[in-house]
Amino acid sequence: MLKNLSTAVVTVCLLVLTCGSVLARDFKVVKPSPDEAIAMLKAGNTCFVTGNATPVHADASRLALAGKENQANHAYATVIACSDSRVPVELLFNAGVMDIFVIRVAGNVLDVDEIGSVEYGLAHVHTPVFVVLGHTQCGAVTAVTKAVQGHGHPLERNIPPLVDNIIPAVEKAIADNPDAHGAEVIPYAIEENIWQGIEDLFMHSPVSRNLVNEGKAKVVGAIYDVSEGTIIWLPEVKSTEILKKVEANPKRAMEAMAR
Repeated sequence: MLKNLSTAVVTVCLLVLTCGSVLARDFKVVKPSPDEAIAMLKAGNTCFVTGNATPVHADASRLALAGKENQANHAYATVIACSDSRVPVELLFNAGVMDIFVIRVAGNVLDVDEIGSVEYGLAHVHTPVFVVLGHTQCGAVTAVTKAVQGHGHPLERNIPPLVDNIIPAVEKAIADNPDAHGAEVIPYAIEENIWQGIEDLFMHSPVSRNLVNEGKAKVVGAIYDVSEGTIIWLPEVKSTEILKKVEANPKRAMEAMAR
């Protein structure tokens, strides 16, 4: 059994390497589909977790290529993650230079700057998937949860407007899980913060909604376990439900282009 599992893992990791090299040559003509891109991310994480990761696209030839080619010919995913040093985005996906368009901000929140970055990743770098990547033990979500529960502490002046997007997620986590108290709320809030981020994106980014509705991109949520290196992929159907909810909201942004 262990021998078969080991063989399977090595096969998956070789597939990631093969896909990366083939796609790098062919991206100018065709990129992976959203589902294929998600499969590449999942396979890359499997390699990372099992210790079978091989440095991908991190040598001198890749750097030379980066100096000559547009990243849009290569990147297959846009990912927003927390700034937390325990979440090394490219490493945990076994990815390298020009593979992932990464956005990092405390609490992986999606406000104006982050949404603009996502729009660039989807509409200009043409990545077929956008991942909102939360993580266990998130300090930002923990701090907001404590504050909402009445146990907050003084914060520097620029931090409250940074993390205020997390407040609705915490409030929903508390409302939906009445038996959870204190720190027990935090894991629920971490997941709700991902769904809140997706809703914020769809509410304020018509181009993102359009790309998803046209089948050119997918928006998905995931949670990275900082102690194990594994990624829990959240149900894609939830993202679809959020998009439908936003499409029915008259307050959603309608003009895709800046004036």
